[in-house]
Amino acid sequence: MAKRAYSPKEIAAIRIKELPLQGKWEAAFGRPGLYETWFIAGASASGKSSFVMQFAKMLCGIGSVLYLSLEEGVGLSFQQRLKRFKMGEVQGRFRVVVDDNIENLKERLKRPKSPSFVIVDSFQYAGWDYESTKALVEQFPKKSFIFISQEDKGRPMGKPAVRLKYMAGVKVRTIGFRAYCQGRFSGDAASYYTIWEEGAIRVWNNL
Repeated sequence: MAKRAYSPKEIAAIRIKELPLQGKWEAAFGRPGLYETWFIAGASASGKSSFVMQFAKMLCGIGSVLYLSLEEGVGLSFQQRLKRFKMGEVQGRFRVVVDDNIENLKERLKRPKSPSFVIVDSFQYAGWDYESTKALVEQFPKKSFIFISQEDKGRPMGKPAVRLKYMAGVKVRTIGFRAYCQGRFSGDAASYYTIWEEGAIRVWNNL
């Protein structure tokens, strides 16, 4: 049986919660839906890890965050990043796991008061295929998934990551300590979020 077709008026009447971004976050990324899927990619040393941690801290002001640190674990660089961005200030809403597979994550998200935002760092280290990842997102429509991706020659590494990028509603690429929105919600294609002011000045002044 064919699914129903919506009129423009019916679509306009659908109430969709927005992610309440403000200030420089809203300027760079607009107001996407609260439950959108994010895809964040960037080359090594572009500021991606720092951006993700800043993003996680901002999200803690909206809801609880689960960070799957699959690539780094809780090693020294991760510890230093937590300290640099003062993540202790949001520890009541920020939790880190290092060994969850996709089935364990599903069980975690089924629990009462499970996190609102799930950061998977990185998609390549998780080793999930596209279909399983798509099914995970569809199973939990009231969660926001943020996938971090490695790059190879300016593209997401691996075919599953390329497909996941197209599925995501908000796509972000870090370049020279700036995070550019390539998704559907930013009104200005040239807008960006500055990850590290001094580093960005150095990079962009030398281009």
